[in-house]
Amino acid sequence: MKKTIAVYPGSFDPLTIGHEDIVRRIVRLVDHLIVAVAETATQTKSGLFPIDERVELIRSAFADEPRVEATSFSGLLVDFARAREARIIVRGLRAVSDFEYEFQMALMNRSLWPEVEVLFMAPATRHTFLSSSLVREVGRLGGDVTDFVSPLVKARMDRAFERPATD
Repeated sequence: MKKTIAVYPGSFDPLTIGHEDIVRRIVRLVDHLIVAVAETATQTKSGLFPIDERVELIRSAFADEPRVEATSFSGLLVDFARAREARIIVRGLRAVSDFEYEFQMALMNRSLWPEVEVLFMAPATRHTFLSSSLVREVGRLGGDVTDFVSPLVKARMDRAFERPATD
């Protein structure tokens, strides 16, 4: 029987507890999950961490889960998924406002590779307002992001913003 492989793509800049929630729930449904950091952004964003550091943070966050792999990719997502034999693409939906964009992307990906399935996941209710962009901005402006990211990510954010780490 063939392994069920899924790809969860995104910028993950930074990895939030909302992302972690989705990964831990998806990995219960598949044999192997590839958390894929996009080298090319689909939307203009001012980044915080270089791609290799984002991949390393994801690997650290899921070091206890051998079925989770973190890597980066460039080019079309469907080409990456096909090359990795992943027939499922996972996308998180926080609000109705996410749906239109994600639905359009899902239809394009299915047009490019009809065999792929796109699985939309809603985060846990307590994480629905979280986005990497919002967390990055709160951190950049000196706000406390303790409740939004893991301690490891928070320490890296403090270092990136040249602030002493807090507990």
